[in-house]
Amino acid sequence: MFRKTVFLILVAGIVILGSSCNNYSKIIKSGNNELKYETGVDLYEKGEFNKALQFFDILRAVHRGTEKGEKLTYYSANCYFQMKDYQIASYYYKQYAQSYPRGEHAQESAFLSAYCNYLESPRISLDQTNTYIALRELQTYIDMYPTSTRVDEAHRLMDDLRGKLEVKAYNVGVLYFRMGDFQAAITSFENLLDEYPDTDFKESVLYSITKAYFTYAEKSIYSKKDERYEKTIESYNNLLFMFPESEYLEEVESIQEEAHNNLKNK
Repeated sequence: MFRKTVFLILVAGIVILGSSCNNYSKIIKSGNNELKYETGVDLYEKGEFNKALQFFDILRAVHRGTEKGEKLTYYSANCYFQMKDYQIASYYYKQYAQSYPRGEHAQESAFLSAYCNYLESPRISLDQTNTYIALRELQTYIDMYPTSTRVDEAHRLMDDLRGKLEVKAYNVGVLYFRMGDFQAAITSFENLLDEYPDTDFKESVLYSITKAYFTYAEKSIYSKKDERYEKTIESYNNLLFMFPESEYLEEVESIQEEAHNNLKNK
């Protein structure tokens, strides 16, 4: 008896679901845009975002520039956000902020467009295009809404993204160093120090630059050796000045002494 009851409930559910799907299909195909709008909004409010989008995608062009068009753009962005399709969500949030700059959700949408790109920022080893986009949009948001309650959060997100780029830049320098491309390693490390002067990697970077310059000098043609030995000594002195207790000093001290000797013997 129990099994029969459960079976009947399931069958009834399937019938109702099929009927509902058929009704939605009929509404979408109809010429009644007002009914489409009401149905889409109803689905949106029920949390059926994928279904709601079927109606919103049809209606956005119809109502572009109107009050309903404004709502449809915002609702579409929220649908994609709730479905975790952050790239498309960002597109619609940005479209809302640009198309309706005085709209009720303009400030929120400007932030969420940037936040979606923040969420799309990939792991450090991958291309960081979305990271740069998010940084640019967050800064734009801060510039446009300096008194917003979300400014502190925007700064926090930017710090997080910069930290990711900093680690990536350090890893690139280390990779070049390990590959024996000392010129590229030096350039990468020096760019890192210029871009992130307070980096936590500074001690390690100065140590690596010292070693890289010395090895680079050793492998250089005669006319370039002096300049690169001098850079070795300069890098060592920077390390000594900034980190007088560095664990690397003992190792690189012999390097800078050898660089001195090579210059004296010229």
